[in-house]
Amino acid sequence: MGEHRIRRVMWRRDGRSTAQRQIEELRGAPVTGKAGSVATRIRLLAYWTSLDLDKHIGQLPINISLFRKDELAHALEAMKDPFGAGLCVSNLVAVAFEGERLGHLTVPQGRVGLATVSSVAIGGALLKAGIPVDSRFGGILQVRNHKPLRFTELIEYWGCSVDPAQIFVASKMTQVGEAASRGEGKVLASFCEFPAPCRAMVEATIGKLDKARLDGLIMIGETSKPLCGVAVGLNKVGMILQSGLNPAASAVETGIEVVNRAMSGVIDYGRLSSFWLVLVTAWTEGKVVQSMRYS
Repeated sequence: MGEHRIRRVMWRRDGRSTAQRQIEELRGAPVTGKAGSVATRIRLLAYWTSLDLDKHIGQLPINISLFRKDELAHALEAMKDPFGAGLCVSNLVAVAFEGERLGHLTVPQGRVGLATVSSVAIGGALLKAGIPVDSRFGGILQVRNHKPLRFTELIEYWGCSVDPAQIFVASKMTQVGEAASRGEGKVLASFCEFPAPCRAMVEATIGKLDKARLDGLIMIGETSKPLCGVAVGLNKVGMILQSGLNPAASAVETGIEVVNRAMSGVIDYGRLSSFWLVLVTAWTEGKVVQSMRYS
């Protein structure tokens, strides 16, 4: 474990009106500027992914979840089971405080931002390996006996202006906490396709991603065969990936106020640290990790 710096957080209650105005500004972009942006953002972030899978350095796409400062410790506790069950892309996270930047976002007053690795990081790594990946849907995946069963909801990336994961979380359609603790529930996942001749290269790249602690793969299907109820194109292979927002969804399920921003820029791999170190630090010392370096 490399060097890290720890910053104290005063668990005081700030004025909600200012924080709320700043959060609303994040939502205020006109819809005409958002049309088609989800699919476009996936492709851009995949292109911007620069992680070296041998040296473990470079940039990764992230999601950002904003919590009230006085609720962060409870939110981390709520996210413990999903991270432990692997209902995430990676257990590496980053924390930022009001006025600081995470990806493309500046953390509003009275909030703490938690960055989680986006599933686009996997598609980006495959793209860098020369493998074309078509990200088709974001959806709700039903889990039974700790295994994926079927998709119950799907939203096509090209047909929406807001990331499907944000929609499902805000609509309280997930059961991530139950899936993590009992193996029965509904989690966020994305559905992708890649050309069948690339399968061996995909599996080799996934193996390298695992060593870099990016283990968000749920399953890979068979050539031209449906996967969890979703049809696959001719000579294509379906692939299901975890959503990086699953832990945040679990916090929302417990009643914690969370503002999520999926695919909100990239972060240097060196800024990420183990979720478990953040959790232990928050609970045992009354502090939250601001910036840590994993090596």
